[in-house]
Amino acid sequence: MHSLGTQLILELENCDPNILDNKNLIENILTNAVKDAGAKIIGSTFHKFTPIGVTGVISIAESHISVHTWPELSYASVDIFSCGDNFDFQNCAKKIIQRLKSTKVSQMKINRGTNNSFSNLEIS
Repeated sequence: MHSLGTQLILELENCDPNILDNKNLIENILTNAVKDAGAKIIGSTFHKFTPIGVTGVISIAESHISVHTWPELSYASVDIFSCGDNFDFQNCAKKIIQRLKSTKVSQMKINRGTNNSFSNLEIS
């Protein structure tokens, strides 16, 4: 099977905790990064947790982008998934990393729909 899309998983450490706890800022950061990367937004939802933290998903015609934040740990996890040929992953990721002010980034790129080997997780 050939690749149906690419998924980029970002582990962002040492982020600005004030940004990570601001729902409106997080939504603006992701929305602008997605638009700048060439994706078409078809919907979104964001939620502010009490006492802290934000989660959000932007559905794009090409797939989705999601974020979960832990301000108390200065950490955010971001998932960027697109099947669009013109989607600029590098630009999207770079803008999110810069705007969350992360100084320690780990990333994993996965080609979805291929015969890649993954570790098996038993689901019962």
